[in-house]
Amino acid sequence: MTPLEGEIRRIVAIDGPIPVDRYMALCLGHPQHGYYTTRDPLGAAGDFVTAPEVSQMFGELIGAWAATVWRQMGSPPNVRLVEMGPGRGTLMADALRAARALPEFYAALSVHLVETSPVLRALQEGTLANAGVPIAWHHALEEVPAGATIAVANEFVDALPISQFVKDRDGWHVRTIGVVDGKLAFLAAPDPMLNKSAADTTPVGTILERRYDRPVALLAGRIAQHGGAALIIDYGHTESGFGDTLQAVRGHAFTDPLEGPGEADLTAQVDFAAVVIWAQHQGAVTRGPIPQGEFLRRLGIEQRAARLKGSATPQQAADIDAAVTRLTAPDQMGELFKVLAIAAPKLGPLPGFDR
Repeated sequence: MTPLEGEIRRIVAIDGPIPVDRYMALCLGHPQHGYYTTRDPLGAAGDFVTAPEVSQMFGELIGAWAATVWRQMGSPPNVRLVEMGPGRGTLMADALRAARALPEFYAALSVHLVETSPVLRALQEGTLANAGVPIAWHHALEEVPAGATIAVANEFVDALPISQFVKDRDGWHVRTIGVVDGKLAFLAAPDPMLNKSAADTTPVGTILERRYDRPVALLAGRIAQHGGAALIIDYGHTESGFGDTLQAVRGHAFTDPLEGPGEADLTAQVDFAAVVIWAQHQGAVTRGPIPQGEFLRRLGIEQRAARLKGSATPQQAADIDAAVTRLTAPDQMGELFKVLAIAAPKLGPLPGFDR
């Protein structure tokens, strides 16, 4: 039994079964035993690999995108470059390297990293030690000073806690986690949150998910008020629907979400249709979502790869080709991952999007 499982069992013994969103928040962010607060989860020695770790091209294209957006904003003398959930700092380091190609943009930048993990923050500090621009760390977006903002959230939203509801004959019940026969198990609250209506023909046992949306809503509101744009890059679906998408990953393999709390990464697919609604309710406009592969090709990943291969060894060239395939191929990250832009209403068309 992990230390966090012991803590969860104590909570259940006192308060009764806990909702899925509370369980997810504890597993990922418990101050002593949470997954993200105690380890570096990335890379071959970790549990999963994100796009910035696949290739420098990913972050470089994001940096070039940010520079283009800054020009569209009218080249403000001060702009906050914000990353939510910045991992090891790899994406930001690559983006800043690309940003150096536009010195006036680089001079306007201050970097703000929204990070709650002390382990990852230490890695970010090392990665960005020679960045040459002001860098500040924050526990929440609310701490980032107001002003024109260009932001990126790569595999951030999928880790925001979700609530789950399960349909029964009398209506929708909050899905919870308790202890059954000595093991953690999914349950349902005894009383329905919403009683069954005559129009509700959803089959019994159906799962409905809703995500904690405050960080994205705050980001969209900031952009609508102060100007700028943001990229939300994550795995998920473009239309809202039903289904249980909660998953756990450990050692690059899927595992039971209730097994070893605090020792595995918990995520759920992003409902991009819901993200669009959150953003638009805050006064921002949205572009996309479009598949990650399409977005990267529009930004010129194939041309960037060709330039890198021009001075590469045969093995390096093969690695570059493999990275492009992994990032863009439909059967790898290219279709599963989507890219959504959130922008100030007056900004106009954005690079990588049709409108």
